[in-house]
Parts: sequence; structure tokens; C-alpha cells
Amino acid sequence: MHISEKEIEIRYAETDQMGVVYHANYIIWLEIGRTKLIEDLGFTYAGMEEDGYLSPVTDISIQYKAALRYGQKAIVRTWVEDHGRLRTTYGYEVLHADGTLAAKATSEHVVVKKDTFRPVSIQKIYPEWHAKYEEIKRKSPDGVRN
Repeated sequence: MHISEKEIEIRYAETDQMGVVYHANYIIWLEIGRTKLIEDLGFTYAGMEEDGYLSPVTDISIQYKAALRYGQKAIVRTWVEDHGRLRTTYGYEVLHADGTLAAKATSEHVVVKKDTFRPVSIQKIYPEWHAKYEEIKRKSPDGVRN
């Protein structure tokens, strides 16, 4: 399993009146982590868009564990949790600099044609990308792929 890491400097504008990171900003950080993972693997989401495809979010789930605050650094860890014919699920951990878990999340995506929004198989349009996701997707504790 390949895990990508991206450090985020928490800006004042990302916090709420209580001085903690506003919950919706985690979604932005997940996107930053996902983009970093894709780039680490040698692909680009921008390139996908240039080719006429999009990868919209179809589901997202976040569990908040420990607040992050302005002036701290967050580390976003991202991996491919599951990958199938049409759907890819990414897994995430957002950590404090000391490794404390601040949040964990998953997001599910499909690839669609930009002009019709009809789903397409990533295996057909980007066989190398599909193969890489199959190679790195998470394995269960018994070694069997999820």
C-alpha cells in the first residue's frame, strides 16, 4: 500500500470563532492529499480534465477526533482504500505534527465524461493508472485485497 503525505500549514482563515479548524476545510485538505497521491504516482488530475474527463465525489465521510488550531501544522496521509471497475475509494488520516489523529476520512469517486457526465471505466481510458491503483490499493490484515 502506498501512502502519500502532504503537510498543511493551518491559516487563520481556516479557523472558526472557537479558534479550531472549521470542519469544511478538512474536505479541501482531502482534495490536496488526493491530488498529491495522484501526482506521486506519476499522473495528474489536470491532465484527466484536459482529456475530457472528471472524477466527481459520490460519497464522503469524515470522523473528527482531535481539534487542530491556527499556527499548527497538519499532515494529510492519503491512500487508495479500494478500486474497482467504476469506483475508487480513497482513505485519509489528518494528523497533528506529533502524530495524533485529528480526523479520518474516506471519499468515493467515479470517472465521467466531461460533456455527458456518463461514467467510464478508468481501466479503459487510463490502463496504466488503473494498474497502479490495483497494485497499491489497501490490503486487509490477512493480506487479501479488499
